[in-house]
Amino acid sequence: MTLGQEFGAYAVMIGEDEQRLREATALITEINLGATAIGTGINTDPDYALHACRYLADFTGLPLTPAVHFVEATQDTGSFVQLSGVLKRIACKLSKICNDLRLLSSGPQAGLGEIFLPARAAGSSIMPGKVNPVIPEVVNQVAFEVIGNDMAVTMASEAGQLQLNAFEPLIGYSLFKSITHLQAACATLATNCVDGITANRALLAERVRTSAGLATALNPYIGYENACEIAKLAVRDGRAVADLVLERGLLSEPQLREILQLELLTRPARVRSVRTAPDSST
Repeated sequence: MTLGQEFGAYAVMIGEDEQRLREATALITEINLGATAIGTGINTDPDYALHACRYLADFTGLPLTPAVHFVEATQDTGSFVQLSGVLKRIACKLSKICNDLRLLSSGPQAGLGEIFLPARAAGSSIMPGKVNPVIPEVVNQVAFEVIGNDMAVTMASEAGQLQLNAFEPLIGYSLFKSITHLQAACATLATNCVDGITANRALLAERVRTSAGLATALNPYIGYENACEIAKLAVRDGRAVADLVLERGLLSEPQLREILQLELLTRPARVRSVRTAPDSST
C-alpha cells in the first residue's frame, strides 16, 4: 500500500467522526428551560418556556428548541451520554492514529522509520540525537482522559433517580473537560505534527524493491507453490523477488515489469492480461 492510502484512511476515519459529532450535538439543542422542578412548569406563565427558549437562542446564536416532553427532558441525560460517547469514539481513533505515527516513525536504527515526525523536543539527556514523538504522546494522554471522563458521565447519568438527576454537575464538568482538551489536542496534533510529516522515500523505495511480499502478486502467474518458494528464498538470502523469478525462468523480464508495476499493485482492481509460463507445481 502507499502512504497516500494510509493517510487517506486516517482522513476518512476523522471525517466519519465529524459527522457523528454533528449528530450528537444536534441532540443537546433541545432544552427544558421553563420546566421548573420536575418538568410540570408549575407557577410559570404558559408561554414562559417558549419565550425563554427564543431569548436564549437569540443570545447564543444556537438553534435551540423547547423539549417535546419536559418531564422526560428533566430526568433524561441520554443526550449527554451520547455526546460523551462520540467524544470517546473520537479519542479512541485519534489515539490509534497517534500509535501508528509513533510506530511508523520509530527508528532510526531499530524501528520502521517509514516517516519523519517534526522534532518538537530537545530529546534525551542520556541519548544524544534521540527525538521523541512528544505530540502524538500528548494526544494519547488526552485520549485516555476523555475515555475516563466518558465513564464518569455514564455513571452520573445512570445514578439519577425518579424525575431528577443530582449528578448533572459532574456530567457538565466532564464534558467540558473532554471538549476543551480534545479540541486543544487536535489543534496541536495538526499544527505541531501532521503538518510537518515527511516520508523516508529512500528507505521505502528500497524496502519495496527487496520485499518478499512481491511474491504475492505473482500467485496468479507462477502458482502458489512457486510463489511460496520464491518468497522463502528472498527472505533467507536477502535477494529481490524479481531476480529469483528470472533466475528460475518462471517469467520473462518484460512480464515481470508489467506485473510488478508498483503503482498498479496498490490498486484493488487490476486486469491480468500477462501471458505466463505453465505452472511447474501442477
